[in-house]
Amino acid sequence: MLGRMRGTLSTKGSVGDKILRGLTLFAALLTIVTLVALGFQVIKGASLSFSTFGLGFITDSEWNPTAGKGEFGAWVMIYGTLVTSLSALTIALPIGVAIGLYLAELARRSVSRVVSPMVEMLAAVPSVVVGFWGLIVLAPIVSKHIEPFLHDHFGFIPLFGEPQTTGLSLFTASLILSIMILPIVASISRDLFLTVPREMKDGAEALGATHWEVVRGVDLPACAAGIASAALLALGRALGEAIAVAQVIGGGQKVATSLFLPGDTLASRLATQFPGAVSNLQISSLFYLGVILLIIGVGANLTAVWIARRFDYERKAA
Repeated sequence: MLGRMRGTLSTKGSVGDKILRGLTLFAALLTIVTLVALGFQVIKGASLSFSTFGLGFITDSEWNPTAGKGEFGAWVMIYGTLVTSLSALTIALPIGVAIGLYLAELARRSVSRVVSPMVEMLAAVPSVVVGFWGLIVLAPIVSKHIEPFLHDHFGFIPLFGEPQTTGLSLFTASLILSIMILPIVASISRDLFLTVPREMKDGAEALGATHWEVVRGVDLPACAAGIASAALLALGRALGEAIAVAQVIGGGQKVATSLFLPGDTLASRLATQFPGAVSNLQISSLFYLGVILLIIGVGANLTAVWIARRFDYERKAA
């Protein structure tokens, strides 16, 4: 009887394993197929622009749908995308790591249980709401207080030029993006710091290290690769944001030498112009922007995965 039961359980387990393996394999393949189909459709839509402009589309700054058959170039949007995303990461990364460190190492458990969900809930706020708040509340504060302050103290740097009256600028868009990616950096950093073995910290403290020295000498080096991956994942999120950025960036048509001037990004140009495109060439050029954005976003995410795997390999080898 016992032998029959074991045989039955073994058979059921084998069938269950096969079903589980099949379902997970299907999910993985579905992800790959979706990505390939998405890339194919975007590239197909950009074919007319490919044949018309070639790689010169990337370096051309002109975007005029009404000029003859249309003049289109992506450099203004590429520049705006890189500036706002990197600026947002520069702001959010140290703050997010500090929040993660506080929640994992310094805060009381009762405080951490309250603050951690609130940080993560920030990521659940719809981007259009964040952008509307940025337009109504943040932009006036930036134009009246932050931009004048930065210009008065750092005006010798070209990035901090004359403040604008509207507050709709690359700088405001960077602040909005930093708010949106902050929960990603903070949550991942907190989880990384919690995985550092307690024995390593206790050993450092037993040798006379202060709390700051433990953080600097144990926590940060142990989590450096993970934090780098978190930064790249957050960068990927910032690169693709459209609605919130479109509401506060100002829609500039030229490469802005100052952060306080209006600009544009790849995602925001796609969101604002695609519904009202006036020609097939403009539609194809917008698809071309999508191809560029897809390459940049996939590249950032693949780099994050590579860093994480490299770190895991080095840790296992050690």
